[in-house]
Amino acid sequence: MTNQIKCPNCGHNFDVEEALSGKLEAHFKAEYEQKTAEQAEKFNAEKRKLDEQKEQLQSQKEKQDELLKAELAKQIELEKQKIEKVAQESVEAKMAALQEENEKRKAENKFLKEKEVALLRKEVELKEKQEDLNLAMQKELLERQKEIEEKARAKERENFELEKVKLLKQIEDNKKLAEEMKRKAEQGSMQLQGEVQELALEELLRQNYPFDKIDEVPKGARGADSIQTVINPAQQVCGTIVYESKRTKNFGGDWIDKLKQDQVLCKADIAVLVTQTFPTGMDRFGERDGVWICSFREVKSLSFVLREMLIKTNSVKQAQENKGDKMELLYSYLTSTEFVQNIERIVENYDNMLGQLNQEKKAMHKIWAQREKQIWVVQENIASLFGSIKGIAGNALGTANVLELPDTDIGE
Repeated sequence: MTNQIKCPNCGHNFDVEEALSGKLEAHFKAEYEQKTAEQAEKFNAEKRKLDEQKEQLQSQKEKQDELLKAELAKQIELEKQKIEKVAQESVEAKMAALQEENEKRKAENKFLKEKEVALLRKEVELKEKQEDLNLAMQKELLERQKEIEEKARAKERENFELEKVKLLKQIEDNKKLAEEMKRKAEQGSMQLQGEVQELALEELLRQNYPFDKIDEVPKGARGADSIQTVINPAQQVCGTIVYESKRTKNFGGDWIDKLKQDQVLCKADIAVLVTQTFPTGMDRFGERDGVWICSFREVKSLSFVLREMLIKTNSVKQAQENKGDKMELLYSYLTSTEFVQNIERIVENYDNMLGQLNQEKKAMHKIWAQREKQIWVVQENIASLFGSIKGIAGNALGTANVLELPDTDIGE
């Protein structure tokens, strides 16, 4: 779109930006001053012409007066010469002639005065015409400035419509993207959910036990999901814990036996099954058939207790080697009610912290929902605004694809 505008009167091309910045005003002002100067020059020329005519008339009048005086003196001289010869009748005739001549001169003087008045009237008319011309020029300048401003506003409105359509398109794309991401998040495959829990479990172990060795069992290989090699501050290997992660709606009946077989293959000291659902008769973490079963939120506390147990067991082994009764005592302690109660207290504290974290998550979800609702309100307001403008402008305003219904076939 060009910014050049052509004047319909003089054909001059000028820029809208120059008009807005005052350059066009200066141009018209110069043009107006030029026309005013030309009119003033014409007026001055006419005035000079009238003055010359007035001077000519005055000169003629003076000449006529002089001629009249000379003629009068001559007649008087003749009368003096004929005074004795001409009777009273001649004097009266002469006086009549002089009176007639005087009336004639008076008529001529009256004509000159009337012409002078006409010249003055014409001068006044010229001044009035000049004032009218000035007013017309100012009016034309204002009308042109108004026309330029209207075109600039039309351009701004057009740019606003383009920006509005662009914003509507971005909002629609973001909405579709959010719905797609939400759908993928809700309809994720069970395998993906399980892999997410496995990765989260490995990340949790690595963050909480940076000195331990966390190994991931490759996909397709026999064994559990993760193996934790416990290392004490003296950099001594104290034992291993094997983890199996499950995230399904039902608890598999062969999970415990399979994990025990994986424990034998990995030569692990302890086996832990992290599951979303518990077997019949269990609603929280516990031990069944030599395998520890817990939820993902309980695995941090349970792994800490089991790891400490392996470190202390290794310390006891080193201090009292070849004393099997101590191992029996340790096993009895691990399978005792006291050990379970200690772990329950640890997990309860962990559950409290996890509950606070869930509350924070719920608050954030609430904030996100409010923002999503605000975005919908903005989108509805924009659609309403576009509809109102469309109702006023009609076909002069283009359509926005993002605000139209999709073209669908009735047969479909």
